[in-house]
Amino acid sequence: MAVVDVINSKGENVSQVTLSEAIFDVPLKESVLHDVVRMQMARRRSGTAAVKHRSDVAGSTKKLFRQKGTGRARRGNIKSPLLRGGGSVFGPDPRSYDFPVPKKVRRLALKMALSAKLRDARLTVIDGFELSRVKTRDFVGILATIGKPGGLIVTNGKNDALKLSARNVPGVKVLSADGLNVYDLLRYPELILVEEAVGAIEGRLSK
Repeated sequence: MAVVDVINSKGENVSQVTLSEAIFDVPLKESVLHDVVRMQMARRRSGTAAVKHRSDVAGSTKKLFRQKGTGRARRGNIKSPLLRGGGSVFGPDPRSYDFPVPKKVRRLALKMALSAKLRDARLTVIDGFELSRVKTRDFVGILATIGKPGGLIVTNGKNDALKLSARNVPGVKVLSADGLNVYDLLRYPELILVEEAVGAIEGRLSK
């Protein structure tokens, strides 16, 4: 099991925490991470692109002119795709881009992403952010003190003061342990775990 130092908001080592090998020491497989990130990004797509087909266009269904004898091409009604204002033929329709990935694979990918952070020395455990008020300056000061310009901050439950103080800081995102996901772990170079969140993460991934 890996033992990691726990620091406070002043950058001082105050204790140590033991991380589970089953979660923070998992071999990396890029294909698994790739599949899960693709799934997450596909779920974010709105899939609302659409066009009006022939049956959707408002217009008369009357035949424009007789079939023969005019010397012109045969015409049906004014909603024909060949006419201006007519329906579209092969345009997109609303759809879902979502595709399933097994729960075990999603959980494994999350363990791999956490293991990669620990292996690359990009994981920091802090006992808590001492913010008595919503103030971006105070939050940025704590980051500067602990030597982290930004990253993904994971808390245990809601922390409104922390979330509101960090919302305007570029390169920083605050998540609860329940919302931890592979995409955000890979997107942000640094991972900062509030000490209480470690137990929540291990409890979530050990099921």
